Amino acid sequence: MDELVTDVLVVGGGTGGTAAAIQAARQGVKTVLVSEYPWLGGMLTSAGVCAPDGNELAAFQTGIWGAFLQELQQRQPEGLDHAWVSFFTYNPRIGAAIFADWSQLPNLQWITGQTPQEVLKQGDCVVGVRFESLTVHAQVTLDGTELGDLLALGEVPHRWGWELQSQWGEPSAPTECNELTQRYPVQAPTWVVLLRDFAAAASAAEIPAMPQANLEQFRGAWEGYSPEAFLNYGRLPGNLLMLNWPQQGNDYGKGLQRLVESEPAKLEFLQEARWHTQNFAHFIQAQLGRRYGLATGTFPAMPGSLGGGAYALHPYYRESRRLQGLVTIKEPDILPLTGGQAAALPLNRTGDVEAIAIGNYANDHHYPGYDLALKPKAIRWGGRWSGTPFTIPYGALVPGQTDGFLVCEKNISVSHIANGATRLQPVVLGIGQAAGMAAALCVQRNCQPRDLPVRVLQESLLQDPTAPAAVVPLLNLVPGDPDWLQWQRYYLERPDAYPSSGGCPSLKLLPAPVQAQTHLQSFTGVFRCQEPQHYTLTLPALDQGQEQIWTLVTLQPQVNEQLQACVNGKKLTIYGWPNLAGNWLRVQAIA
Repeated sequence: MDELVTDVLVVGGGTGGTAAAIQAARQGVKTVLVSEYPWLGGMLTSAGVCAPDGNELAAFQTGIWGAFLQELQQRQPEGLDHAWVSFFTYNPRIGAAIFADWSQLPNLQWITGQTPQEVLKQGDCVVGVRFESLTVHAQVTLDGTELGDLLALGEVPHRWGWELQSQWGEPSAPTECNELTQRYPVQAPTWVVLLRDFAAAASAAEIPAMPQANLEQFRGAWEGYSPEAFLNYGRLPGNLLMLNWPQQGNDYGKGLQRLVESEPAKLEFLQEARWHTQNFAHFIQAQLGRRYGLATGTFPAMPGSLGGGAYALHPYYRESRRLQGLVTIKEPDILPLTGGQAAALPLNRTGDVEAIAIGNYANDHHYPGYDLALKPKAIRWGGRWSGTPFTIPYGALVPGQTDGFLVCEKNISVSHIANGATRLQPVVLGIGQAAGMAAALCVQRNCQPRDLPVRVLQESLLQDPTAPAAVVPLLNLVPGDPDWLQWQRYYLERPDAYPSSGGCPSLKLLPAPVQAQTHLQSFTGVFRCQEPQHYTLTLPALDQGQEQIWTLVTLQPQVNEQLQACVNGKKLTIYGWPNLAGNWLRVQAIA
């Protein structure tokens, strides 16, 4: 068996593990990344969730997440505005190519086709991991697996499943165990499949149903939507359609406990989940016609794998084993302050801000057949609904008892309820970037993760030369602003001054310069504010047709302020992109 010695070992090439390995290597330390699959990026690529949610506002497009979006814009000529569930949709092959290119670093060794078999420990310190055909010894090991596999193998204290309201006082937690908690210990995963729209005259190959398939379970999947609107949910460039649909769709949650019982039980669950998605695709084709077929050739073929072709390489896991860390993120930590729009910044025992990554998605849980009532966590901003911003504390990445070890995926120290907001792809990229930076700093300073000063980590993230990452969410402060670093430091040093509005109160925003928007389309029509944060633009009829009414949305803070000041019934010219799936104009500038 081969043996390697490295500074940092990252196990798992998912969203967080990929970011962690790239960041650690960029910091100059020797890094080994071991992944099961041939694609890096996890949820964003190999799991097929190429319509990511959260951190969509321009102010939150920072760090590796922001760099990923910029690179997608460069590599995908059709742009990213195609679906209505996300502002950013792309061919997953392009996403995988970006991460593969970024991993080409002289001090980063990427090994594929290996899964962890044993965690090596000396007392309470992790010192490496044994895989099928090699052993890697490391100063710091990071668990970036989809289901927190190292937590179980290394007997690192962790959680799985629900916590009752009595444990932490979470308002949305159940007061006692019930049918929901027993049926679904964690959120249901989804095996994503990509269809192709072959146009009306085409006749795609038939998608076979599995024997004894229960197709009636999908009836009503697009109730409340037209078939076109249903399919446009996850529309991608090149007439591709991503199926990650919760309403009587391909979420699968039968016997979820099998995922952590044994390898044979896990394989049994995965086979059922994969068949479930194939049956859903068959049902869609049977109902809507052979215009729609499998997008074969999208994902790479893997011998013996259930995925590949049109099917993602593995399920989109929304929840895994969860670390018992120095700090546990609970529902109140992600909810906005009373009367405000942002959650409080997390403080440690000495009163220092612990924040190392940001998020803003609503608290979203998936249990087929059940609707869980959750404390509201949303605001109207930029003409649409968005989630209130919150942060991830460093202590949620650090075990309470184990040294030489960090987590960097959905396996952070978080409650089952709060996991519904922390699990989203951009948040996990930020967690991974912070974990990779922390591991590198621990190597350079020869210290344990628990002893790393959080202010050192924050400053390193803010000043990273390749992908500087925000650690304080500010709705009106975009990356590249000359005062960006100053305001980030200001609120780290004065957490009591952090505004509950989530925006710098003394920051004056200048309108985006129109002359810089010549690459965009211009639209002129009559502006109306239908209600607060609901704007429309009525375009005049062309060629004896009807007037067009578009919803106006924006991700830019200066445009958000301008829209609030526009006068009803007045003519307005905007510059932006049309999105036919959502029937909105995404505004970049106003004339």
